[in-house]
Amino acid sequence: MTLILASASASRKAMLEAAGVAFEVRPADVDEAAIRRELVAVPPGEVAMILAEAKALAGSAAAPGRLVLGSDSLVDVCGRIFGKPHGRDEAAEHLRMFSGQPMRLHSAAVLMRDCACVWRHGDVATLQVRALTQDFIAAYLDAEWPDVGYCAGVFRIEGRGVQLFESVAGSHFTVLGMPLLPLLGALREQGEIA
Repeated sequence: MTLILASASASRKAMLEAAGVAFEVRPADVDEAAIRRELVAVPPGEVAMILAEAKALAGSAAAPGRLVLGSDSLVDVCGRIFGKPHGRDEAAEHLRMFSGQPMRLHSAAVLMRDCACVWRHGDVATLQVRALTQDFIAAYLDAEWPDVGYCAGVFRIEGRGVQLFESVAGSHFTVLGMPLLPLLGALREQGEIA
């Protein structure tokens, strides 16, 4: 049986495909906004892990006996958690807030089988955002919207989003949205890949 990816994320799908992992996509029906509202005082890495667990649990409940992967990413800048923007105006506002600041990108992945967690892992990468002008933000969103509207941090590092940053410290895969190398190790342990 193949792995179930409880996410519609194009980046996560691309990572698994490139790594040669057989999987099927079944996005989990999880109200992320409601969960986040309950976690106001929880550190960002734990929020990402709780959301990844919620997705894996929802997917696992619908697929008895199958291994299900839930994953989540979010960013925090100056202690404030940012998810996906709700529209282009909010995306521009986020980018203005990020300008010149260090951004911490938290990424979590959870594997569940029969609603029991068999593996979980979280990672963080730090990206230094360069000073962004209003003109740059407008031109960037003209080129990248609406695709970056589906991304925490309003960027795709594999696209023009790389222009937002002066430096990146941490795993490239974490920046893409999933701690892939530890996940591959867990999939080997679970017998999903050779």
